[in-house]
Amino acid sequence: MTSKDFLSVIEKEASPQDYQRYLKQLIYKKISSDENIAIFEAPNKFIASWIKSKYSKLIQDCFEKFNGTKPKIEIKISGEKKTKKEIIQEQVKNQTSESTILNPSYTFESFVVGPSNQMAFNAAMAVSKKPGIQYNPLFIYGGTGLGKTHLLQAIGNEAVEHNKTVIYVTIEQFMNDFTFSIKNKNMEHFRSKYRECDLLLIDDVQFLSGKEQTQEEFFHTFNELHNAKKQVVMTSDRLPSQIANLVDRLKSRFEWGLTADIQIPGLETKIAIIEKKSELNGINLSREIINYIASNLDSSIRELEGVLIRINASASLLNQEINLEMVQNLLKEQIKETKENVKLPDVINIVANQLNIKPSDIKSKKRTATVANARRVVIYLARELTHNSMPDIAKFLGMKDHSSISHNIKKANELMESDENFKIIIENLKNKIINKDY
Repeated sequence: MTSKDFLSVIEKEASPQDYQRYLKQLIYKKISSDENIAIFEAPNKFIASWIKSKYSKLIQDCFEKFNGTKPKIEIKISGEKKTKKEIIQEQVKNQTSESTILNPSYTFESFVVGPSNQMAFNAAMAVSKKPGIQYNPLFIYGGTGLGKTHLLQAIGNEAVEHNKTVIYVTIEQFMNDFTFSIKNKNMEHFRSKYRECDLLLIDDVQFLSGKEQTQEEFFHTFNELHNAKKQVVMTSDRLPSQIANLVDRLKSRFEWGLTADIQIPGLETKIAIIEKKSELNGINLSREIINYIASNLDSSIRELEGVLIRINASASLLNQEINLEMVQNLLKEQIKETKENVKLPDVINIVANQLNIKPSDIKSKKRTATVANARRVVIYLARELTHNSMPDIAKFLGMKDHSSISHNIKKANELMESDENFKIIIENLKNKIINKDY
C-alpha cells in the first residue's frame, strides 16, 4: 500500500474535518514499514500524538481491509531518525502504558501551572508520589476543557513509569463494562479488573447521576480499593454535593480525601499555555500573535490547543508564514460565531442561576447590593460576549439609557483590576455562558 492508497482509504473513514486538518498530513513510509509495523511521519509532535491517540485503531482497520494485516502504528516526527529496532524497543517499553489507554503527551511536565489550577496540580503531584496514602480519594472538578483529564492521565503516566497497575476510564466506559458483564454473566472478570489495580482513574463522574445500579457497584468498588489503600482519582464538572441524583453515601465518600478545583485560566496563564504548546510542537509565534489569541479566546485550554493546530496546519498546507494578519483571518469566524451564539437571555439566566438570584430581580428597579452586583456582571458579560450595543443592553434590562451601561462597565473593569474574587467569578461565568452550562 502506498501513501496515496492509504490516504484514499482513510479519507472515506474519517470525518472530513479531521482528514483535512490532520490526517492528510500523514506520510506513510512504506520502505521502512513491514507487516508488523506501519511507520508514518507527521509534521510535529502534537499532531502525531493526537492522531495516534484518536485514530490508531482506524488506521489499523484500513490496513486490514487493504492487505489483510493489522500492524502496530508508529508515527514519527518529520526529520526524526529512528531505526525499526528502536521503534520496537519503545513499543515494548510502552506496552503497559498503551494498555491503560493513556495519552503519553499528558504529563506533569507538559501541564502549564497558574493560579487557576495550582492547587489541583500540587494535589495531583502529591498523589503521584504517594498513591493510596495522601489525598485518597482525590476529586478534581471544573469546567469543560480546563485540564482535568490532563492531570488525571499525568497521574496515570507517572504511575505506569513506576510499574503500577493503572485503570483509566470515563464513567461511561465503567457503566458500559458493568452492563456488558451483567449481560454476559462475567461479573467476576469485571470486579477483578476494577478492584485489583493500584490506581483507578475515573473521568466525568457526574454522569453517575441517576444510574442507581451502577452507583451501587461503584460504591463497592470504591470501598474495596480504599480499604486496600489503593488510589482513586476522579474528575467532574461540579462538586460531589452538586451532582444530582447521587446517593449520599457516594457523595460523602467522594469528599473523604481532597477536592480541588480548576478554574478558567487568567490572561497570563493563557499566554503561558500558548507559549508551552507552541514550543512543544515547533510552532513559532510572535508575542503579538500570542497576545491576540489569549485575549480573544476565553473558552478553554482545549480550544487554545485546537487553534494552534489550525494555525500550524494552515501555514503548512498553504506554505505561508505565520503572521498576525493570517491568524486574525483564521480566527475571525470563530470569534464572530462565539459572539453570535451567545444571546442576552443566556447571559442573564446563567448569571442569575450561578449567583442565586431571580432574573426578574436583575431586570427590576431594585438597588440592593446583591442585585446591583448581579446586574453589573450581566452588563459586563453582555458587552464582552455578544454583539449587542450599549443601547440594546439598556433596553433589554429596562434601564434608562446607555450611560448607565457605560458606568457599570467602567466599574466592572475597575473591580477586575482590584478584586481577585470578582475576576474569578467573571471568568467562571464566561466559560459557562459560552458553553451554555447551566
